[in-house]
Amino acid sequence: MALKTLIVGSGPAGFTAAIYASRSSLEPLVYEGLQPGGQLMQTTEIENFPGYPEGTTGQELMDDLRAQAERLGAEVREGLVTKVEFCKDGSQPHRVTLDDGTEVEAHTVIISTGASAKYLGLDDEKKYAGMGVSACATCDGFFYRKKVVAVVGGGDTACEEAQYLAGLAKKVYMLVRRDVLRASDAMVQKVKGIENIEILWNTQAEGLFGENGVEGVHLVENKGKDGERHYDLPIDGFFLAIGHHPNSEVSRPDVEVDEQGYIKVQHPTTATNIPGVFAAGDVADPLYRQAISAAGSGCRAAIDALHYLQEKGIV
Repeated sequence: MALKTLIVGSGPAGFTAAIYASRSSLEPLVYEGLQPGGQLMQTTEIENFPGYPEGTTGQELMDDLRAQAERLGAEVREGLVTKVEFCKDGSQPHRVTLDDGTEVEAHTVIISTGASAKYLGLDDEKKYAGMGVSACATCDGFFYRKKVVAVVGGGDTACEEAQYLAGLAKKVYMLVRRDVLRASDAMVQKVKGIENIEILWNTQAEGLFGENGVEGVHLVENKGKDGERHYDLPIDGFFLAIGHHPNSEVSRPDVEVDEQGYIKVQHPTTATNIPGVFAAGDVADPLYRQAISAAGSGCRAAIDALHYLQEKGIV
């Protein structure tokens, strides 16, 4: 028998969708995916999620969201969706296949598989995760007030992150591997006009160092005909701003995505091009990428799923 609602992914969007779907008697089943709890599980302190006046941790926040969803009736299972068979005209339930071979049918599917930050591939990025390494300035910038940070990247995202951090940190270094910024002219001029931002051209990070957290970065500067210069730069925080990768592969090619791979939704709803399939959270959000905005879209997706099921006469 087909489920009313299947939720793929267990971050803030997935669990919020589960909470709302449960309260609407949709009996949702949540598959956790590759990273149970989503990106927040890599975040130590969280101070900008409403309802936690003393702050919380990523682990605690996701534990709370999961417990609330389960208390209201959602079923949460381990498992990674490896294949989807979406009914393009909505005449039949959708079918998904799990990594253990299990097949599940559902009248509505909410895709909340998130997005993954792109990293340089340094071993030290994992070593210092949550201890000075971050891929979100608006999430973690507050912890670096009056400190020295480095931002890796040369595009619009890197410039935006550097500009934001410049309002908090004492000093911001931008590590740019080329001799130009790839950002828009307006953004380049803004960054160059901020006194506490220094751009290190033709420079790449080779590693990080520190006892109980990031204390500095090993750099290499390409000096052209003069070879390379290797040196250490003392910093307190290391911010990656080289883009995000939406985890939308499993839903392709049936579900439409933009040129970056983010799932397209029919604003103001969370509906995709497939009837009964909805997308919530970072997998459909190239702009905000915040836990609270992901949670909000999870709420909307559950309500959209309810309306769809009502129109079909299923509930």
